[in-house]
Amino acid sequence: MHVNGKVALVTGGAQGIGRAFVQALLGKGAKVALLDRNPEAGQQSKAALDEQFEAQRTVFIQCDVTDTEQLKGAFKKVIEHFGRLDIVVNNAGVNNEKDWESTIQINLTSVIRGTYLGLEYMRKGNGGDGGVIINISSLAGENIFYIDTFYSLVSI
Repeated sequence: MHVNGKVALVTGGAQGIGRAFVQALLGKGAKVALLDRNPEAGQQSKAALDEQFEAQRTVFIQCDVTDTEQLKGAFKKVIEHFGRLDIVVNNAGVNNEKDWESTIQINLTSVIRGTYLGLEYMRKGNGGDGGVIINISSLAGENIFYIDTFYSLVSI
């Protein structure tokens, strides 16, 4: 898929794999919205990317993907800012056995919600041009790790 001129939304986009996705998409000519719940990491990532790429090609939106209204609002802001949405990367994820409910909300529920929002905004019958949704998971879902059983189950 050619991404030059396309608009992408990346959850967990300020750090790690999400940041690598953002950088790769920008390197291929896309415009990218970085969503992250960490405002400091998001602003630092945006500033660093602005030095390497044109500042108008990125926007940072602070967003806790477990908050339905924040996630819906972030999708709306992307459309308002860039005028379209072509690529959704559901990347936000955690590994926290002690707070398993939060792990489910981030690693599973928000991915499902992000997928449905992406379908809604990119659907041709709804004014979109179609698009691509990429859901990131973990290799832990392929093998059950008895040290971290719950995380392995959520990553399936």
